[in-house]
Amino acid sequence: MLSEARLILALSTASLCHGGPIAGEGGHRTKREAGQPTLADRLNCSQGDRVNTTQRLADMRAAMRQLDIDAFIILSDDAHGSEYPSERDERRGFISGFTGSAGQAVVTLHQAALWTDGRYFLEAEGALDCNWIFMRSGDANVPSISQWVISELANTSGVVGADPFLVSNSQWQSFEKAFVQANITFKQVFKNPVDTAWGGYQPAPPMSNITALPMEFAGKTWQDKITELRQSMTAKNADVFVVTSLDETAWLFNLRGGDISYNPVFLSYAIVEKTSVRLYLLNKNERLTQNATDPVTSIKLKEHLNTGDTGSCTGSSASCVEVVDYNETAIVEDVKALATAGKKIWVTFVCNYAIFSAIPEASRIQDRSSIALAKAMKNQVEREGMERCYIRDSLILIKFLAFLEKEIKNGHYWTEVSAAERLKEMRLQGQYNRGLSFESISGSGPNGAVIHYRPLNATNRQITTTEMYLLDSGGQYLDGTTDVTRTMHFGTPSSHEKECYTRVLMGAIDLANLVWPQGLYGREIDMAARAPLWQVGLEYNHGTGHGIGAYLSVHEGPGFISLSKSSFNAQEELKPYMVFSDEPGYYENGKFGIRLETIVMVEPTSIKAPSNKTFYRFKPMTLVPFEPNLIDTELLTKSQITWLNKYHELVWNTMKDNLTSEEERSWLWSRAQPIGEDTNSTTPAATTVGSSPTGSTPATTTVGNSPTGSSPLVTPITSATVFLVAAVTSLYL
Repeated sequence: MLSEARLILALSTASLCHGGPIAGEGGHRTKREAGQPTLADRLNCSQGDRVNTTQRLADMRAAMRQLDIDAFIILSDDAHGSEYPSERDERRGFISGFTGSAGQAVVTLHQAALWTDGRYFLEAEGALDCNWIFMRSGDANVPSISQWVISELANTSGVVGADPFLVSNSQWQSFEKAFVQANITFKQVFKNPVDTAWGGYQPAPPMSNITALPMEFAGKTWQDKITELRQSMTAKNADVFVVTSLDETAWLFNLRGGDISYNPVFLSYAIVEKTSVRLYLLNKNERLTQNATDPVTSIKLKEHLNTGDTGSCTGSSASCVEVVDYNETAIVEDVKALATAGKKIWVTFVCNYAIFSAIPEASRIQDRSSIALAKAMKNQVEREGMERCYIRDSLILIKFLAFLEKEIKNGHYWTEVSAAERLKEMRLQGQYNRGLSFESISGSGPNGAVIHYRPLNATNRQITTTEMYLLDSGGQYLDGTTDVTRTMHFGTPSSHEKECYTRVLMGAIDLANLVWPQGLYGREIDMAARAPLWQVGLEYNHGTGHGIGAYLSVHEGPGFISLSKSSFNAQEELKPYMVFSDEPGYYENGKFGIRLETIVMVEPTSIKAPSNKTFYRFKPMTLVPFEPNLIDTELLTKSQITWLNKYHELVWNTMKDNLTSEEERSWLWSRAQPIGEDTNSTTPAATTVGSSPTGSTPATTTVGNSPTGSSPLVTPITSATVFLVAAVTSLYL
């Protein structure tokens, strides 16, 4: 699944994201630039199935007049910078009708505009009614939010508002810098006008059960994690660390919840000091004392945290977490008190501005989160768990695809919705499954070109033998989070479709097969996946890879594989045991979409370099074959053929004994056959279906081997490999 634009494409913010000051500002407001989008461009926005936002906007503007503001900025975030907020925090979706995961809106007293990135262009165009100007981020003549607001307020008193709890400090400062230069006031608004317009229909705060994650899945106690965090604090001369990101709180305390759909997190903050720890929870007393609801554990939350029924640490002889009520005002006041006491307080770049601004500059340390980095570099138990998890999840998808292809070819009626529901049912029956990791993207034909398409009854298409079918799906398991995309064609594809698919596959292979020296960043290897498409003038409008959590967020920082340089997260180098997606794609509006996503783990090689640098490579986690019906072997290089044959050999050897039917084994067998001239290694062709494997078995496959051992999927370093590494390195170092 493609990662959120806030981290990959950095839609945001002010002139900072555009490489310099806003053209024509010079401390003065600018007129609207010629050619930028307006309402007149919305030629096909008739109501239809769109949400009618007329009354919502009228109610919001009435609230804005009461607050004496001329414009209000609405981001996708909650108070924790979550990519996917709870239903209560989906303010941008409520006011605009566009519910995609990435987007930013501005409402003035007379206009409304929404920005989103290329993954959502088609969806947003179909969701926004005629009240909204649609800004396609990255397109020519599309202004940044700050540029547009400045032009809209050229003849007004010029007061812009935003909710400081819902804007990160880095974004706030970028907006503020641009507005100050244009003599516009940027104001903190604590009574959110979107909430006023929502009124009594706004959903209640979420209150899911919170479960302690057993050591067999977490791999490290929360006490040890706190100790390591304090070591990082000492190195930064920090007395306090403020935890605001929900996945960081969940990981730090080995807790999982369900306050946000598809994400096992819960609304919370935490403050870690040198000798104390405080956790902020909604409805704390009930949650601390309720019985465990997950069958893998019987421990209550209060026992896990060594605290009392009310969250007090009084009388506790062991490491204890004080649990207090989750309250935005309370944490701001607590942070202020710590600053007043002379404490040095560490906050991250994504900490919301309300908390950030409560800390005087002299008391503030702003840096990346050491929790985020530790969480991304999976420990041994997490690595082993994720490998087992990906084998089980890949097996489910193989069984599903074998079933679906047979059904389609036999003329049975299946749609995007029914296929997604069938796959969901199969995943929910899997060992340790705790739901999906996101809403499946199941797109047939032209719907596959909608990069983050959601199958709905209104847009539902039949899956046939005449169209390509894109399936992006994943699950949440106690031992891992999965995400995988494959594109199929159950009939006879055109030569154009085959070439497009093959070039996407070539890019996926080239990235998976890359070997690189320590110190590189995701932006420096992204081009490996794009180059085969670029060679014929094709491209895709999204990042190539996102991090993925261990039973946490399907999109995880701090590392990403993307050409974007504008995100703080893009500045984190690739570290051992980070887990990423490898997912290039290609999309033709109104025709088809192609995406191939395989999850990979960064691991060190055994290369002895003269420089004594460690060299890294990717180890595949996903074990699902590619579609031979769509591969034009004449386009593949020898190295790509070698990788593909070895990958399919690994898939076959790992999965064949776990398939329960001869039909499933035959289906996988047909996709694991070697192609091209590279047939020297042990391949599926060396056995017959149903016989004992001549290669490794699932118990001894390289999937679980030591990361410093040999890999069947990394070919020896060739001059071409060295050239590519040198080329991408020289561009940035």
